[in-house]
Amino acid sequence: MKTLPISRYRFFQKLQPLSLLKRITNKSVTGCLQVFSASGSWSLYIEEGRLIYACYSEQMFEPIYRHLQQLSQQVSTLPRGIHEQLRAIFETGIDHQAIPNPDYLAICWLVNQKYISPAQAAILIEQLSLEVLKSFLKIEEGTYEFIPESFLDDLPKFCRLNLRLLVEQCQKLAHTSAKEPVSSTAPSPQKNQTPVSQGRSSQFSRQTPPPSAIKNAPAPPRTNNRATQYAHKITNFSNPPDSHLQVVPPQSTNKKPYTIFCIDDSPVVLSTIKSFLDEQIFSVIGVTDSLKALMAILRTKPDLILLDVAMPNLDGYELCSLLRKHSNFKNTPIIIVTGKTGLIDRAKAKMVRASGYLSKPFNQGDLLKVIFQHIV
Repeated sequence: MKTLPISRYRFFQKLQPLSLLKRITNKSVTGCLQVFSASGSWSLYIEEGRLIYACYSEQMFEPIYRHLQQLSQQVSTLPRGIHEQLRAIFETGIDHQAIPNPDYLAICWLVNQKYISPAQAAILIEQLSLEVLKSFLKIEEGTYEFIPESFLDDLPKFCRLNLRLLVEQCQKLAHTSAKEPVSSTAPSPQKNQTPVSQGRSSQFSRQTPPPSAIKNAPAPPRTNNRATQYAHKITNFSNPPDSHLQVVPPQSTNKKPYTIFCIDDSPVVLSTIKSFLDEQIFSVIGVTDSLKALMAILRTKPDLILLDVAMPNLDGYELCSLLRKHSNFKNTPIIIVTGKTGLIDRAKAKMVRASGYLSKPFNQGDLLKVIFQHIV
């Protein structure tokens, strides 16, 4: 369980979650609203006022497994026991402290492997967001902060959700649940998760308007059976309901495992890269000689190349330029890896048409982010 530093308790305040949501629905707002409490933290990722993803730190993977189990009954490409594979790769294969949102990486991976389509990923994210918002609306006090940049910035986006309509749907579901009689055979209701937030951004003032400040939006179609409604969405991927779900056009994908070709004259750096990349996802090839690497790359045809700049005989810029002249590597992601971070060095990388730039020293999170940015 993630713990909250004791110093943050001093800044707890009464919060009105609806007013917080209202402030991030503006088209000019892009970033991440992070909400903290003693029991965990909530993250709402926004792009131009639309919700891209939402998660709760203490229930990161369990909701995904649950919804994938429902989805597997409708989707033939989703193998049984997929949650075991995801658990092995993303729950234990990635250091959660080094890289945030391995749950979102898991969804990207499912799409990349063609287990689910981008439209199905959009529906999955919508269902997960509804669960997160349901608990988010029960916030009473806490701290929050808004971060203009987030880990999801460079990753694929599958949908843009209308927050106002999602909130209205949550409220309708809560109102319906309150009216329904509880039978002796009905499953016991889940305990409420009480979140909280911290304010440091200029976009958020301390005074919050009442919940009524959010205007009512057209209500989604009524249904008395949530399972039926969800099944209806699953069987109509080509035309998802646009009342609050806008699907982002699909992106091209590569097959697993990914082959990562690393060129660095330091065996220590190559060993570190291999230790950072899970062998169930990546096949890592390391070469210390840039001249030998050129021929090996032509044979291997990797999915991504990590290229050190400072090497004898043939430096990284020269090797990148040679690779770009070859027809097989015009579009292969080539990441320049160097300890030099000046503008001139970055300009050189652009001149040889490098795909990205990774500064030394880097941690596992930095490496995984730049890799998933270019191959997912």
